[in-house]
Amino acid sequence: MTLDFKPEILDDWLKYLERLHPQAIAMGLERVLSVKHALALDPGYPILTVGGTNGKGSCCAMLEAVLLHAGYRVGCYTSPHLLRYNERVRVGGREADDGALCRAFERVESARAGTLLTYFEFGTLAAMLAFAAAGIEVAILEVGLGGRLDAVNAFDADCALVASIDLDHQGYLGATREAIGFEKAGIFRAGRPAICADADPPAALVAHAHEIGAELLLIDRDFGYAADPAQWRYWGPGGKRHGLPYPTLRGAYQLANAAACVAALDSMRGCLPVTAQDIRSGLLQAEIAGRFQVLPGRPQVILDVAHNPHAARALAANLAGMPKSARTIAVFAMFKDKDIAGVVEAVKNSVTQWHVATAEGPRAAAAGQLAAELQRAGVTAPVTRFTDVAGAWRAACESAAENDKIIVFGSFLTVAAVMRERQRKA
Repeated sequence: MTLDFKPEILDDWLKYLERLHPQAIAMGLERVLSVKHALALDPGYPILTVGGTNGKGSCCAMLEAVLLHAGYRVGCYTSPHLLRYNERVRVGGREADDGALCRAFERVESARAGTLLTYFEFGTLAAMLAFAAAGIEVAILEVGLGGRLDAVNAFDADCALVASIDLDHQGYLGATREAIGFEKAGIFRAGRPAICADADPPAALVAHAHEIGAELLLIDRDFGYAADPAQWRYWGPGGKRHGLPYPTLRGAYQLANAAACVAALDSMRGCLPVTAQDIRSGLLQAEIAGRFQVLPGRPQVILDVAHNPHAARALAANLAGMPKSARTIAVFAMFKDKDIAGVVEAVKNSVTQWHVATAEGPRAAAAGQLAAELQRAGVTAPVTRFTDVAGAWRAACESAAENDKIIVFGSFLTVAAVMRERQRKA
């Protein structure tokens, strides 16, 4: 192997991966399965695979926190990252260091023998190598896109969890919930638990689970929850659990995610036993950046990567459940290939002032396009355009009073830009 960069430098590897495949997204398992075979990657530990339109990251965070509290050495692979690639690969609750990632990338490069891998495919194989090198006891894998043809699906799930199904990535997954549900169901395996936390599961998902003989568990049918003022109750395949604390992760919808996680752990109790205290502590300790993340201080700042209508409706519901502010200022940037109109429609009544910006990269929607969508949606609140997210953020901070609220949303890049700006100013 001859590389035109230093293989011990992570940034060099990431730049190399970005240009390795001509497409950022290329659906299919043939390439990754070929290299997986060359690497002799055959995990001997349980794998929990998590898919869904929204809620994947939250479920991964809760599963990881519970299993860590139970004493397991956990590997957790998620995407995308906000500030550092290392966020994607965690071992024992800590981000993998540059050296471990570089060594794994080098092994993938040596094994691929000319096979073109996408950035995500290369990273998925490297994450599994890093987990093997670290001697993990259980892996939690977050699906990148869809499920059936996602690189994560090259590894058989001992338990698969689908958090939600809604419209997103229609160009790759199909234009209907049924088509998307079928793609999500591709992570299910015959004879193994398949958990679905969507209260209205597409018929295609249910049919696929039955066709392959997966052990399908549906929320409100096979497991569920009931909310009390200060705690909640769960029922499912492992029986009933009372007096559970509300998850630290904010939002009423997190109870459905939490119940699905408990159902998954119940279904895996034969090989991954956890106690009631492990579940309670995990719910209280789970953290994930950029998912309705409320920052300390005044004015109140909320970071949310919501980038599709389903997530935007959840954002609006969360905002409605908070004490009212004098003003709510939005720092808003999205990708042009996303449903901008649907996101605007979901959130428009929650915002009193808009700072729209052009995010980084070729997929970014121009601030003018965002402003036009707001106008088409009948938004009468003031709208100011900015050439970048950092500028929109600085202006929001300058105009916000102590009792105002600033919400930053629209994409991972939007939130990441504000996080970097905050770090720079700290």
